[in-house]
Amino acid sequence: MAIRKRKQVKNKILLKAKSLASACAGRLSPVVGKIRSLTVDKDKPIYHYSIDEPKSQDVSSDYQGASEDLPDLQMKKVLQKPDDSTILALDIGTEFVKAVIGIVKDDGKIEVMGVGRKRQEVSSMSGGAIADIAGVISASESAVSEAEKASGMEAEKTVVGIAGELVKGETSVIRYRRPKPDKPLGDEEMAFIIEKVQERAAEKAREAVSLETNNPDAEVRLVNSALVGISIDGYKVTNPIGFQGQTVAVQIYTAFAPMMHIGAIERVCAELGLDLIAVAVEPFAVARAVIGDDAASNFSGILMDIGGGTTDIAVINDGGVEGTKMFGIGGRSWTRQIENVMGVNYSQAEKLKIAESTGMTLKPDVSRKVDSAIIKTLAVWISGVQLALEDFENVEHLPPKIMLCGGGAGLPQIEEALGETRWYRNLNFVRKPQVQIIYPESVVGILASEEVLDYTLITALGLLRVGADTILGQDDVQSKKKMKKVLKN
Repeated sequence: MAIRKRKQVKNKILLKAKSLASACAGRLSPVVGKIRSLTVDKDKPIYHYSIDEPKSQDVSSDYQGASEDLPDLQMKKVLQKPDDSTILALDIGTEFVKAVIGIVKDDGKIEVMGVGRKRQEVSSMSGGAIADIAGVISASESAVSEAEKASGMEAEKTVVGIAGELVKGETSVIRYRRPKPDKPLGDEEMAFIIEKVQERAAEKAREAVSLETNNPDAEVRLVNSALVGISIDGYKVTNPIGFQGQTVAVQIYTAFAPMMHIGAIERVCAELGLDLIAVAVEPFAVARAVIGDDAASNFSGILMDIGGGTTDIAVINDGGVEGTKMFGIGGRSWTRQIENVMGVNYSQAEKLKIAESTGMTLKPDVSRKVDSAIIKTLAVWISGVQLALEDFENVEHLPPKIMLCGGGAGLPQIEEALGETRWYRNLNFVRKPQVQIIYPESVVGILASEEVLDYTLITALGLLRVGADTILGQDDVQSKKKMKKVLKN
């Protein structure tokens, strides 16, 4: 963590040590023991203590709580300093902040070293975006500290996910007629073409955000950009550099987010002393988790991350991101419905929802009411899925594979509704889609034990992959290295 944060911790510990010494001096015999020395290594985040052993009596009954007020006095463990291969993925969700620390190996694979989670306060997030910066900082600090302790490593380089209905991601196509078709296509000309695509997409995103927020001065920032496909005179190429031709058609996925949302994320990282190296749209991160570092991937599917406040959808065709959509129905919607139907408070309703998703046995009458509440909200959620997929009008056919992740994916009613009803019949599917949950073993190139990971951490694993792309200088692993200078993340 940053030196500023370390000083805060040091001052807090010194204050507690002073309080403990005062208590010992005032309430215990001098022969019992006292703090002999307290030393802090300025270059390490762990603090070292030395205390005289009690000589004649047990002090536990006289000063209970001393061992709780101070960190473990016997602990000498020091967190390993981070290097350029260490990445922290911070998934700031509506219900939980999830922190995952990983190391990028020489072969490009990522090894997960530690995981941490902390439940958010109800008021900390709204619609998938940060609503209370101080509350999110508190939860994030706890999650990061847990991940650091589990990994034995200090976190620094950080990738944070961003979500919410105002995050706009889609694939745009621009056709550029070259003035000199006999001249081989070069880096500068290709950069010019891509810049025009991004400018057009940015203006479209800004107009959409302005309309939805009723703010004509709304500002957006490019968050992610990924090359989907390039063709020259109708022929598809993987790397256009060096080719001749008249018409270049470039298909690029771009995602933009409101500056206010990005500013909140930057503030959280600054307060925690973290080096923010990338922000990634969360459904894009899920896509990166599934596709991995395989530049020749032909994976096609619909990825749904069902979080606490939103559902994020990414459509992938032949290894390329066609677009991302989000709508404001997630796990909290089911919790609120259970709260209303059962006449219980939010915390009790959340416990009932978790019991349902984890297969715990409930009393028959309670189980029926919980199931009824979930099904009521499920109908609205399915409508949101239909509307989101209808927006992919430029996709010739929607992939007939749906993969679920996020905390809400654990509700069995969701998988049943997507797999057993005919909700898809008016959408552009060629056949009935198959539905499955994304488990960590489906994630490409990321290594971790099953005890550590589950389907709720898929987004965080994708953020690790985005971080690996960033520190390796690969803005988009599906494109060639010569394209990395003109694409972000």
